[in-house]
Amino acid sequence: MRSALYVPGDSPEKLAKALGRGADALIVDLEDAVSPGAKATARAAVAGWLGTLPPRAGRPGAGRAPGVRPPEIWIRVNPGPLGHEDLRAVALPAVTGVCVAKTESAAELVAVDGLLSDAPWIAVCPLLESGAAVLAAADLARAPRVVRLQLGEADLRADLGVEPGPDERELLWVRSQIVLASAAARIGPPLGPVSTDFRDLGALRNSTQALRRLGFRGRACIHPAQIEVVNEVFTPSAEEVGRARTLIERFESSGSGVVLDDTGRMVDEAVIRRARRTLEGDRAAG
Repeated sequence: MRSALYVPGDSPEKLAKALGRGADALIVDLEDAVSPGAKATARAAVAGWLGTLPPRAGRPGAGRAPGVRPPEIWIRVNPGPLGHEDLRAVALPAVTGVCVAKTESAAELVAVDGLLSDAPWIAVCPLLESGAAVLAAADLARAPRVVRLQLGEADLRADLGVEPGPDERELLWVRSQIVLASAAARIGPPLGPVSTDFRDLGALRNSTQALRRLGFRGRACIHPAQIEVVNEVFTPSAEEVGRARTLIERFESSGSGVVLDDTGRMVDEAVIRRARRTLEGDRAAG
């Protein structure tokens, strides 16, 4: 998942257009994007929309046209009892997973797992939006159904009292902790935080490249204009893919644990692991 576009759950027009925006995933928002008085209406509207979509591949009744890969559908659900109502309504075959807002403990995710007992295909991505959540990241990453973590930095900044500068170095420790917790739990790389300035695409590119260097492999978007930049940054270049293929072929055909690349530098299994990850990113982009 290189890009995930947030779509308000109470906006049928935006839901109708979202599937064709080019994002790898949609995150249909039943939480912050929906006012307290509109929660029930939005939930019903989203459930109705989901019912019009075909089941994802591998589920009963699923089909797939050759060469067509629709975006994954994720639902951001509210925390606590309100979120439990969301889960009961949206655990449908078209849904890949749920993003659980404001998660702070593994116990919350155990409860989510229980509520989804009749929907074994639903994955979970907890949103870490507080200091408590970041300190619990290792436990959250190992909770049932969790396939990746996601940072919600707007709430996190408010909770920590952080005011990031242009290079956002004030958030470096937090972001690195989430990458570390994900790797330790052997789940997918985390989904990077949104950038609320959707007009400055140059700044978006720079910050997304910084996230990639930190170990993120995807980012959430709040506006369709951000998708192309985010996809491009997280898609390996043709040069990177070619170099990775050459390294892997040379390593596998050598019969040795160490070979030299074209520049004479030593290549061992650790380098090959990075090369395989590059090819995985290329396949995901294709």
